[in-house]
Amino acid sequence: MSGNVVRLHKDTPHAPSETTEEPPAPAAPVAEDKPAPARRRLRIAELRRTVAEAREHDAYRVLVRHGAYVVGGTRVLTRRAWDARTGARYERMIRAAEAAGLMEEVKEWEARAQTYRAARHRRRMDLIRTLIYAPKAIGYATATGAGVLLMLGILLAWANNDVSDVLTPIETVIDIVRLVAYVGGIIWDPLLMAAPWLAVAAVWGAGRRQHTAPQWALPASARAFGDTITPSVVVIAFRDLGISPLRKAIDGMGDVGAAMLSPIKIAGCGVEVDVTLPTGVSTEEIQNRRRKLAENLNRHEHEVFITIPPQPRTVRLWIADSGALDEPIGASPLMLSEDVTADYYTGSAPWGQNLRGDLVDVSVFQRHILLTGLSNQGKTAALRALALWLMFDDTVDFYIADLKGVGDWRGFLGLAQVLIQGPTDEHVAQATDMVEWGVDEMQKRIALLEESGATDGVTRDMARTDPRFRPIVLIVDEAQVAYGCGAKSPDGRPYGGSKATSRYFQAVKKIHDQGRAVNVTIWEGTQDPTNENLPKRSREGNHIRGSLVLGTEAQAEMALGEAPVKAGAAPHKLRRDIDRGMLVVTGGVKMEPGQVSVTVRTHFISGTDAVTLTDRAKERRHGVTTVQALDVEAPVDYLADICAVLGEDARVRTQEVLHRLRTRNDAVYAEWTFGDLKAELEPYDAAPYKSDGVMVVARDRVENAILARLAAMEDDDEGEGGE
Repeated sequence: MSGNVVRLHKDTPHAPSETTEEPPAPAAPVAEDKPAPARRRLRIAELRRTVAEAREHDAYRVLVRHGAYVVGGTRVLTRRAWDARTGARYERMIRAAEAAGLMEEVKEWEARAQTYRAARHRRRMDLIRTLIYAPKAIGYATATGAGVLLMLGILLAWANNDVSDVLTPIETVIDIVRLVAYVGGIIWDPLLMAAPWLAVAAVWGAGRRQHTAPQWALPASARAFGDTITPSVVVIAFRDLGISPLRKAIDGMGDVGAAMLSPIKIAGCGVEVDVTLPTGVSTEEIQNRRRKLAENLNRHEHEVFITIPPQPRTVRLWIADSGALDEPIGASPLMLSEDVTADYYTGSAPWGQNLRGDLVDVSVFQRHILLTGLSNQGKTAALRALALWLMFDDTVDFYIADLKGVGDWRGFLGLAQVLIQGPTDEHVAQATDMVEWGVDEMQKRIALLEESGATDGVTRDMARTDPRFRPIVLIVDEAQVAYGCGAKSPDGRPYGGSKATSRYFQAVKKIHDQGRAVNVTIWEGTQDPTNENLPKRSREGNHIRGSLVLGTEAQAEMALGEAPVKAGAAPHKLRRDIDRGMLVVTGGVKMEPGQVSVTVRTHFISGTDAVTLTDRAKERRHGVTTVQALDVEAPVDYLADICAVLGEDARVRTQEVLHRLRTRNDAVYAEWTFGDLKAELEPYDAAPYKSDGVMVVARDRVENAILARLAAMEDDDEGEGGE
């Protein structure tokens, strides 16, 4: 007899199985979960890797490309339709002008928007009136049409003598309507089915023309579109510079961000465009992000140049074609013609090309020149190129000191009046003598010009006819050797340095002050400008300053001046060894209004070609004898000579002093009198005085005078700001 089974114990869900069954294996230890941020970063990295790998497949790129064409084309056509039917275009232009701070344009676009709204209102009112009068117009048109057809039928029946022809025109119209309805009924369904596909094709075509797909998804032939500089490319590049006010302003402009830009113009091997910045964004911020801007434009940093035009809140971009600056510019015009001529007064030396591809000519007439840059970047070749042109004017005399001494200027033997070659202290002494000779010549010419009564300075006719006013060009290459020379001349003064006692520096400064007025100019080439090897007073006395590649912005300011660098001159952005021979120049060359510097790609003239040119010029010079050093008399230090002849004596009679001076240097002191001795010592409070009834000179007073003179010279140096 069966019955209900009563369980005394509840089944345990995890009760052990029968003894005949094997016990379950122990569970494997569970690895400790990674923190949530780490897992999230890992998933993001895996997703990025998956996407990057997918981009390498052609099928994936095709799918994304055509899908983006459809989506982007829909957006483009929708926006066009919306702009055509509304005032959205005017609203965007107003927002863009407000963001850019152009309030006059805001007023203009508001007026245009008001005109558009008024015209739209008139069209809508005309449409409403049309709906009111449409039934009456349709009735009139129908009655008129029927009357015309009936009249044609009557004329036709009369002509055919058949009354039934009266309705023939009306029946013909009815048959035409029936045929159109029949054809429409046939093609309506296929057209209705094809309409979506036609719409997709239209938006796809619009997207393809506008390149709405990502760059990586575009075909190889279309990817070059990214290298083309268009307004949208420039605006997006500025938007993504990381400047918050600039990004907000451009986002506020919407699709009319191109209002910031001037027309993009072809300029040599690149394009040029002016960008008006919104309020709150400075031109300095843009200059400081030159590299990022270049990369946003798909360019290298050296292919984008930023300058400041005269307009406020504006930067001017010159954007090179990719790789264009790595191409050579061709031979110098000096090598292309054997009939080269030059005129110091009216001519210009062919130096190279600017970034636009235009020829750059530089006028050297009465201009002091300074070229600087790092070693082995083409400085000597650029400086020599100017001299190679000017030597074809046979009225110009050259005095050259090459303090490198490796033969760069050897071709000027038999062409220059003086040619010093070598880097030693002795060569620096000879170069200093040469520059000091230039100072003496300058002072003689100033006196001659005063005696002549000329009112227009040294004219071209005077330079051509009077050998006393021939243009003199002093050239010192590797001038940092002279500025840094620690040797001293026999009178105890150092050749180098930047103090008031420094012979080379003081001579250069004097020529900078007055030399150009009498056709005495100096050209210097120097390396790696610093306050030690190129004093401030010396570098600022030049009319033309050019710099090749430099290491830092501070050096660029020393080479060119602070103002040009602030305005965009950037020799420190040039590429070492790659941009060899490329100069950033201020002065002497033609520039656009408001431009303070120009980048010049100089023509390279090799040493062999330079010798070829100098040989041609020597034929016109008729055998110039070049000397290796000028025979310049050392300046006489009267105070030092007086102190020397006093010897160890505390006091010496004036008659004995004069006798000792004649014995020391009869050529100088043979005609000296007591008055001359007194005149030399009196300014230093060391004049002869009476002791025991005779006039004597005291040694301690002369020594104190020498010390006072040195102190005064040091004070003068500090007053001039010498470094």
